[in-house]
Amino acid sequence: MPALLRSLVRRSSRRGAFLYPGAEIRDLPGAQGRHPARVRVSVEGQAKAAVEVGRNRLAITAGVFALAFCVIAGRLVDLMALNGGEAEAMAAAMAASDGPVVGAVVARSDIVDRNGVILATNLPTVNLYADTRAILDPEEAARRLVQLFPDMEYGETRDKLASGGHFVYLRRHLTPEQQEAVNLLGQPGLEFEPTERRVYPQGPLAAHVLGATSTDNHGIAGIESSFDRYLLEKAEPLQLSLDVRVQHAVRDVLLKAVDRFHAIAGAALVADVRTGEILALVSLPDYQPEAFSGAPADSRRNRATLGVYEMGSTFKLVNTALGLEVGGYHVTDGFDASHPLRMAGFTIHDDHAQARWLSIEEILVHSSNIGSAKMALAIGGDAQKAFLDRLGLLSPISLELPEVGKPLYPDPWRPINTVTISYGHGVAVTPVHMVNAVMPLVNGGWYRPATLLRQDPEAPPPGHQVVSARTSDTMRSLMRRVVTDGTGRKADVAGYLVGGKTGTAEKNEHGRYRHKALLPSFVAAFPMDDPRYVVLAMLDEPKGIPETHGFAAAGWNAAPTAGAMIARIAPILGVRPRGPETPVAPEVRFATASGDAGRAVH
Repeated sequence: MPALLRSLVRRSSRRGAFLYPGAEIRDLPGAQGRHPARVRVSVEGQAKAAVEVGRNRLAITAGVFALAFCVIAGRLVDLMALNGGEAEAMAAAMAASDGPVVGAVVARSDIVDRNGVILATNLPTVNLYADTRAILDPEEAARRLVQLFPDMEYGETRDKLASGGHFVYLRRHLTPEQQEAVNLLGQPGLEFEPTERRVYPQGPLAAHVLGATSTDNHGIAGIESSFDRYLLEKAEPLQLSLDVRVQHAVRDVLLKAVDRFHAIAGAALVADVRTGEILALVSLPDYQPEAFSGAPADSRRNRATLGVYEMGSTFKLVNTALGLEVGGYHVTDGFDASHPLRMAGFTIHDDHAQARWLSIEEILVHSSNIGSAKMALAIGGDAQKAFLDRLGLLSPISLELPEVGKPLYPDPWRPINTVTISYGHGVAVTPVHMVNAVMPLVNGGWYRPATLLRQDPEAPPPGHQVVSARTSDTMRSLMRRVVTDGTGRKADVAGYLVGGKTGTAEKNEHGRYRHKALLPSFVAAFPMDDPRYVVLAMLDEPKGIPETHGFAAAGWNAAPTAGAMIARIAPILGVRPRGPETPVAPEVRFATASGDAGRAVH
């Protein structure tokens, strides 16, 4: 062996060249028969074979990875687009389930006010349901859930979890914290369903306009119900005519008035006389829209659109317009109000008796029942009924709400009905009806139905003329006189030229009037030199207080309430205060006892 090593070292040092592995043994003993060229060819062939094997292995590996990616991509398409038939399987399972199952929850469009402020929108949330086949111990699972949600009843929850259903709702609209708490239970079979919850950022502010939705996000009241299909199908928000700023101010004033006068309820409206748009609609008490189903029935009742009431002396505006427009009277024409009027076993008195002849102007300013009745009788019941119908007072309002009331009126329309209707008893209408009727009396005579949808200011609804511009101008002057010199003094607001009319009706229940149960209201317009808005305030059964000397009539409560509303909303609406008033036109004169100031009508 040492001799071999010496030979190898000697040969290596002598050649000094690189030797391929194995080449160093070609001259060793026993190797004389090997051919050097053959050895070289064998080594090179082996190297090429090794390279080829490596390439083949890489190709095979790449092919395997490509196939795996194709399988994964196909599965993703199946799950995301085709759903692998699992949707149908789940639907079938839900249909076969013993638990409460509802339709799929879908998104709804937002509802916004006229300025884009959100009134109703959606929040993403989850519903908790159970695949009860995976619940190993229903009693233990129920116990742990009831610990998380104390309002859940243990027995009912246990029965649901033991029902064997594939899809059983347990709780809807979990908060993120509640979802996390359920996850931490680590309970197999408890799953979450993505959904949306309808929320109302303004709270109860516009509850009776917006209404509410059901647990599956379908409208069940208010605008949510009327426009259910629109809100489900359209992407853009539904824009209402309401102005959140005005709505807030009106609701705040009405809340304070209900509290101050110890009323059981109240209602208020603000409308644009040029377009019919309702800027504020309030009914008290109200409710949280998210808790609609649990709200008392009295709170859910929309007194502004559904409740029908005898509106009392506010109807004298309609009666006066009837005399001017249909009867052809002038404001200085007069009627004898010296003595009470007896008819059909009834005696008609004046609450603010003047005991003399009164001009038409004085009849309205002093709110004379006797003068109003005699004027209506002189014109006739048929003409009176037709005029009320012309102003929309005998038909249901065409408002975009399901909660609308139908007027009540006598049939047949007898002379005694003509008398009582002249001063607001015998016909029952909604507050919206009253606003609808007053708008044309101050806007030049044009009737445009009230609406809760925002209108194009450049293209207002066409409307139709129901009284002449001359009658409208006269009514504006008379309404202003009621506030400056009549029963509406407490509604006046410096600089805003408020005009209007008080009305105090006794509530009729079961065919009998309750003398102590009053329904005072005040309907106003401003500014009377160029009217833009009509405001109505109504209180239900207010009580007399020391500040009103115990009186509960409209002049003491509804009138100042309407005035407070106007003082709050006029600056918001951009109505600038006026300067000193223009004196009343000389031809508007008071009648004397002898009637020589104008035509005396007996």
